[in-house]
Amino acid sequence: MSEHMRAPETGEGTADPKSTAQQAEATAEAEALAAADAQIGADGAAERARLEAEIASLKDKFLRAFAEAENVRRRADKEVADAKTYGVASFARDILTVADDLARALAAVDDKVKAEAEGSLKALLEGLELTERSFHKALEKHGIRKIEPRGERFDPNLHQAMFEVPDPSVHTGTVVQVVQAGYTIGDRVLRPAMVGVARGGPKPEAAKPAAPDADSDQAESRG
Repeated sequence: MSEHMRAPETGEGTADPKSTAQQAEATAEAEALAAADAQIGADGAAERARLEAEIASLKDKFLRAFAEAENVRRRADKEVADAKTYGVASFARDILTVADDLARALAAVDDKVKAEAEGSLKALLEGLELTERSFHKALEKHGIRKIEPRGERFDPNLHQAMFEVPDPSVHTGTVVQVVQAGYTIGDRVLRPAMVGVARGGPKPEAAKPAAPDADSDQAESRG
């Protein structure tokens, strides 16, 4: 056979240009998709971080606003409660002169005269005493209470010392005389009691700890 009629031989190692181009195109496309996916992931992470920061900021603002609203509510409740309790303080302070006048009227009558009183005088004295008791009940109904300091230790928060009384039979600083009664309203002092305080007696002793119970000591020793 002539050499011109021989079929051309193809080598196995020869690459097909078309196939190579397709592979390159596929690789480039895959790389582009991977880059796009990475970009999307980065954008998503950034957006998530932004949204989380915004949520945290809104939550903080909400908590602050809630706390402020709660403080306002508490202040309003306290103001309302104080208004109910102390709103009559000015009026009560003025009306205490009536209690003082009743007390002076009863104190002006000697005990012997009270005991021997008869007829209209007895009825008058009983009426004054009843009026004084009713008056103090009305005050207590509105949270106003009388301070009874006689025999108690002087308390500058509740009492106003007017003078000292030499009295060695009681502890120094004990209230031995009440010149004018004091009153409290709620937790506040409406008017301090004007008092006379003893001096010259023994000094008040500090509170001593309670002695241990003998039975409990014996039980512990047996244990």
